[in-house]
Amino acid sequence: MDKFISEIDKKIREIFTRLRAYIKRLLFPLYLFPIKIVTYSIYYLIKFTFKIIFSLIKILFETLIYPFRGLKNLLKSIFILALVAYVFASLFVIADYMVKEYGYIAKFTCAWGAGRNLENSVVRIVGGYSEGSGFFIDDDQVITNFHVIADEPSPKIIFPDGNFVTPVKITGDKDADLAVLYIEDKYPEMVLTFLEPYQLSENEKLLSAGYPLGTELVGKATVSEGKFKAFRQSKYFPVAYVHTDINLVEGMSGGPLIELCGNVVGINTMGLSGLSLFVASVDVQRLLPDFTDQEIAKIEVDPSASPEEAVRAFYVYLKARRMQDGFDLLSEEYLKKTNFEEWTSRFINILDVQVFISEPYENTDDTAFVKFSTKNWSDGEVDYHFYEGTWQTVEEDGVFKMYRSNIKEIYYPSWDWFYTSDES
Repeated sequence: MDKFISEIDKKIREIFTRLRAYIKRLLFPLYLFPIKIVTYSIYYLIKFTFKIIFSLIKILFETLIYPFRGLKNLLKSIFILALVAYVFASLFVIADYMVKEYGYIAKFTCAWGAGRNLENSVVRIVGGYSEGSGFFIDDDQVITNFHVIADEPSPKIIFPDGNFVTPVKITGDKDADLAVLYIEDKYPEMVLTFLEPYQLSENEKLLSAGYPLGTELVGKATVSEGKFKAFRQSKYFPVAYVHTDINLVEGMSGGPLIELCGNVVGINTMGLSGLSLFVASVDVQRLLPDFTDQEIAKIEVDPSASPEEAVRAFYVYLKARRMQDGFDLLSEEYLKKTNFEEWTSRFINILDVQVFISEPYENTDDTAFVKFSTKNWSDGEVDYHFYEGTWQTVEEDGVFKMYRSNIKEIYYPSWDWFYTSDES
């Protein structure tokens, strides 16, 4: 027994001695360690591959020889051949499934994390009249549907982290239902790339993202999964469409449709009962250079016309977040009690301002009666506030400027509040 234990101990010592020697040869000298790792890895990979090939050839040879040596060997050969046939059939089925689901096998590896990455690449587009989604096509350009920003001169872009900005420029093509919003800062990490939809396979899996119901539904963007059905094109439409079975709802307009490697093949446009259409990426790229601002709503105000027009201009500037223009409409007397930093800090959360009424107040010639609402962004949700009151103005340098206000908040206004003046 002692001799047996001694032999085992000797063997263990030999193994550890050889292991230490191997590690020492691998690690030292240190400057050769990376080369050794690469060389040894290639060597053992080739060695393992040759062993596998040799073993397979041996099994195949024996399978062909065995049937002639007896019934037992025949049954063994049949079993091996059946097993090989099953493996090949399984591989064929798997390959066929992956082609149908992913377009081609290589896309299978792209699918990991595609939905999560897409979720973090989509932004909200919020205005006074409509809400939707969008995404970056350049580090300072966000694309969306034209109907999302129609009649809205200053929509807001809300990022997944809750911050928002106002575009400095908007261009678009109303017929194609596309618009691009330009911003001052750059976000290269959020840019998505285009891929021509002609490369899609029938029933290939696609992902679409957007914010269903706009700001009414809080939280992250929704990622919906569906399959490519067809590429639709007609001479009666200026663009072609990608047809899928994804169920698009209001608020998702303008978001991206991607294949599983993250490339955009379409832009969310319309959906009806499980049928959805997306402006094809090939036409988006074709039309982008010709976008103009001719059909984009413009801010048109004239604070020199009258006190009520000056008040309207004041709130329109807040809506557009043209803070310097709004600040310039404060009278010299008003500026004695504030400065630009303090004044702008009052409005940091305002997404939109809607002026319902701005008219002369009673028999005055320097005061305007106003009714307006604000849409505020607070902790990832929208709050609405309603106000009415008067602004007394003073004319300075040919412009009516804000002098003294008497504005109060109205809680739960009735429907007729939006249309009736103070005198009625």
